Amino acid sequence: MQGVRQPAHTRSVGFRARSGRYRLRDVTADVPDAAAVPDASDAPGRPPAGDGDGGGRLSVKLLVVALVGQLALFGGLIALTVHGFPFFGGGGHDGDPIATSLVAGRVPKANVNRFDGRRAMATARMQVDAGPRPAGSRALRRVAEKLRAELPDGHFENVPAQPGLRNIVGDLPGPGPVIVIGAHYDTINSPKGFVGANDSAAAVGAVVELARALKKVQRSAISPGIRFVLFDGEEEQKPTDDFYRDALRGSKSYVQLHAEEVRAMVLLDYIGNKGVRLPREGTSTTSLWDDVRAAAKKVGVGAIFPDKTQTSIFDDHTPFLRADIPAVDLIDWSYPYQHKLTDSYDKLSVDSVDAVGETIVQLIESWPS
Repeated sequence: MQGVRQPAHTRSVGFRARSGRYRLRDVTADVPDAAAVPDASDAPGRPPAGDGDGGGRLSVKLLVVALVGQLALFGGLIALTVHGFPFFGGGGHDGDPIATSLVAGRVPKANVNRFDGRRAMATARMQVDAGPRPAGSRALRRVAEKLRAELPDGHFENVPAQPGLRNIVGDLPGPGPVIVIGAHYDTINSPKGFVGANDSAAAVGAVVELARALKKVQRSAISPGIRFVLFDGEEEQKPTDDFYRDALRGSKSYVQLHAEEVRAMVLLDYIGNKGVRLPREGTSTTSLWDDVRAAAKKVGVGAIFPDKTQTSIFDDHTPFLRADIPAVDLIDWSYPYQHKLTDSYDKLSVDSVDAVGETIVQLIESWPS
C-alpha cells in the first residue's frame, strides 16, 4: 500500500518469543500469486464436433478438477487470513479475536485527573497551524524548537546519515534501563498540503503533556527513568514498496545508538480521533499490552482498548521489537482519514487524547521497579 504506513502482512515478517519478549523476524514462504491461479476461462473447452467422446469426457474432467482446485486454494487463503497467518495481518496469539473493523464509540471520562488533555490539544493545534511538516523542512525545524523547549532536559539528537533530521529527546531521571514513550513529529509530503492532525500531531501533544504529568507523579527511587522521544523521518520520502527500509529513519537510528539503554517502548500514533478504539496492534508485545489494558481499566477508560487484535503494522516501535525490546503501538488503524487532506484538527477529540494520556500515566505510575 503506497503512501501509508504499510500493514506488516505486505512483507515477510512475523514474531516469535524469546525470553518472554516478542520480536519481529524475517520469514519466508511461497504465497501463490493471484495471477498465477488458474482461471476458469483458461481451462480447456469442449472439443469441436467430430472429436471422440472419450476426449470430451477427459476435457470436462480436467475442467472440473481445475475449478475445484481453484476454489480450494482460495478457500485456504481466506481461512489463513481470518485465523491469523502473519503474512495476511493476523499477527495474533492463540485465542485472540481478530479485529477486522471497529466502530468508533463513546470515549468514557477517566476517573482521575492527572493528564491535561486540553493542553495536549493545544500542542497539537500549534503543529497543525504550522502547515505541512515533512522531515528536514523549515516548518518542521521551527516546530521542533518549540517542542524541544517543552520537554524536560529537552535536546536534539541528529540522525546519522540523514542530513537535517533530528530526534527530539527529553528525560525524567531514574535508574536504567529506561522506558521510552514516543511519537513521530514529521508529516508525509503527499498529498500536498497534508497537515497530519492525527498523524501524528495529537500523539506528539500527548507525549509532551505526559512529560509534564509524569514529572508530578510520586515514584519510588528505584522506579526506572522515563525517556520521551519524538522521532523525525518516520514517513517515507516518496512512495515505496519497502516501508521499513525507506522510512522509520529516526527510530531505526535511535535503536542503533541506544538499544542497550531501553527496557520497554510505548508508541503513540493515531490516538486522537473521535471515538478512538485501540485494539492490540498485531506485533505489539502481549504482556506489555496486557499492562496497558489493565492501566486503562484502572482509570475507567478500558472501553477504548478492546480485547481484540488488529493487523500488524510497521511503525516506530518495529526497530525496538527487532532489538528484542518489548514494545506496543497505540494506533487506531480504522481511522478513515489517514494520509488524506481531511486529517485535520476538527477530526480530533480532547476526550480521546485525555483517555490515552491518563492510561499511560497510570501505566508508568504502576510500573514494577
